[in-house]
Amino acid sequence: MIRHALSTRLWHWINAASVIVLFMSGLTISNAHRYLYWGDVGSSPAEAWASVMRFPDWMTIPGRYDLAEARDWHNISAWVFALALLVFWITIIANRHFVRDLWASAKEWHPRAILGAARKHLKGDFDHGKADSGSRYGVLQRIAYGLVLGVMLPLMVFTGLAISPGIEPAAPWLVDMLGGRQSARSIHFITAFAILGFFAVHLVMVLLTRPLRQIAMMLHGREQ
Repeated sequence: MIRHALSTRLWHWINAASVIVLFMSGLTISNAHRYLYWGDVGSSPAEAWASVMRFPDWMTIPGRYDLAEARDWHNISAWVFALALLVFWITIIANRHFVRDLWASAKEWHPRAILGAARKHLKGDFDHGKADSGSRYGVLQRIAYGLVLGVMLPLMVFTGLAISPGIEPAAPWLVDMLGGRQSARSIHFITAFAILGFFAVHLVMVLLTRPLRQIAMMLHGREQ
């Protein structure tokens, strides 16, 4: 029995690789100016709403402070990331994977339902909600995947575009929609760390649920 379609497996590994490169090269870019702002202001530390730590070289790409090279890595990976996400969305809509397995109903999005599902997870019931929905994923999994696929990853694309040099004359509406380039940069930074948090939780859940089996299924797709 096929657990994960080829399109899902390809996107999973391409996305993982591109996000890692984007995150590590982004830390180098952050080191170039470690202050975050809202609106259109932004050059003086006195105007910043937050000061970011300087990330050590072992966490960054290219492994030393080289802003030009970091931007090259970031821009190339961003294209891979964005195109792969677009193709994946088209695929999961066309093959109904999103509706069948990832869609969470309005009732399941209710805070009381989310808290109840969280309590079930803390007790080790990772299958909570599968039987009622007919999905292969539990309630919290579907909500998390919905937030990541539908909000966080697209937001990284749009905020990345908004802070790119030269985008404002071509698409001023995008910059304005995000509250200015500096607001887009702050949202980009916050969302990047939110995705890192999701990755951390995702890895913990894999380790708690037969990790070798989970990795094998994401490689060859078959249920074991």
